[in-house]
Amino acid sequence: MLSRPDRQADHRKPRPEPRTARARPVDTTALVARLTERDRWILRMLHEHRVLTTNQLATLAFPSPALALRRMTRLHRYGVLERFRPLRTRGSAPVHWVLAPAGAAVLAAEAGISLRELGYSHQRTLAIAHSLQLTHTLGVSDWFAALTAHAPRDERGQQAQVQAWWSQTRCQRLWGDLARPDAFGRYTHPEATLDFFLEYDLASTTLTRVAAKLHGYSELARTTGVITPVLLWVPTALREANAREALHRTWERLPDPEAVPVATAAAELLSPRPETSPADQVWLPLDHDTDRLRLHELTTAWPARTPPAVVDAHGGQTWAPVGGLVVLAPPPPTPPLEFW
Repeated sequence: MLSRPDRQADHRKPRPEPRTARARPVDTTALVARLTERDRWILRMLHEHRVLTTNQLATLAFPSPALALRRMTRLHRYGVLERFRPLRTRGSAPVHWVLAPAGAAVLAAEAGISLRELGYSHQRTLAIAHSLQLTHTLGVSDWFAALTAHAPRDERGQQAQVQAWWSQTRCQRLWGDLARPDAFGRYTHPEATLDFFLEYDLASTTLTRVAAKLHGYSELARTTGVITPVLLWVPTALREANAREALHRTWERLPDPEAVPVATAAAELLSPRPETSPADQVWLPLDHDTDRLRLHELTTAWPARTPPAVVDAHGGQTWAPVGGLVVLAPPPPTPPLEFW
């Protein structure tokens, strides 16, 4: 799906939930003995990213989609998750999962705060089912899920990792007065670590508008003194070629173009194999005439970028991403079989 992203037009209003028996809601104290560490990780991910599908959660945290669906269905019976399935004009959609009030109460209790302080709204959570941005939101999640699941290994067997994946909501809360990326990520490869802003494009907006966002990134870099690359992901090679022209016209007029490193890639450049990943050799820096690079190789193209955080001898960080520390580590180990 990463190489052939959905279009919003492929989705219609959510399919009504079938009438099935469901257990009565339980209080949060009863959930203490039922929720595993992975379950709580899922709750945190859904709070961060609003909605994830069974397939995405299976990619991120389960051995198979069948086991993911089984566990998610049980969490639905516990009352911590809610679900819906968009009606498609062709084929069928996977189950989409969102955080229920009981799940939000668990997260609030963990943090020792109220639901208001957690920032949870049941009405806003359910609104994603009808949002015109649903396909875009799921596309970003597909992108990070593929990057997480199919991270390459080097010749010594060391594997790359996604150490951070911040949602559009978190990014807007931190930098929305200047820049509004679709996500922030940190990708650690045995050879290099790359912090980046992701712009995920479905060809649903004009390229002039896409290019204009560089002004916000330029102002963010000037204000913070932190140079973070911007990665533009588009569906087709033709869209990429046109986008690069529009981007370059805007980029070269910035007060300090070197403070806004940009690279582009097209989804159709990926091979049709299921294990393809945004880490593959599909990236082309905007200011370099080079061959396509792998994701971690982009670090060599931008010597002016701010390096990732370095841990000192006392365990402290000498630098962290603008807005705070990296959050949302990978899921904990798979629990025993009785928890499936």
